[in-house]
Amino acid sequence: MIGIDTNVLVRVLVEDTEQPHQTQLARALVRSVPQVYVSQIVQVETVWVLESAYQFDKASIILALEQLSQNEALVLQHADNFLLAVELYRQTSADFADCLILVDHRQLQVPLYTFDKRLSKQIGAKLLK
Repeated sequence: MIGIDTNVLVRVLVEDTEQPHQTQLARALVRSVPQVYVSQIVQVETVWVLESAYQFDKASIILALEQLSQNEALVLQHADNFLLAVELYRQTSADFADCLILVDHRQLQVPLYTFDKRLSKQIGAKLLK
């Protein structure tokens, strides 16, 4: 097993016309090994890069996240929480990072206090006023 960082994972997911060599290298690397570890921070950063650098809309990001979860070669850190966060992200207006944070807190059965009004509407989150 190997691990990859965000910019490698993004090149696997996106046909980057400005970085075709990096895209080719990243995809070849992932194909060359039996398993690739994707840490939780890489999961979060990937969504941020897809939103900010590639201007993916929410539906496209959800599709990319589903592809990650269905790829048997990828070992996602806290995979169960990842799947729960993707579903929460799909159903709410909260961003993916907040969904993942909330899911982690739900699993621990501790309330999550936040100033984020969108996030505070979710079960397990409380608006700090």
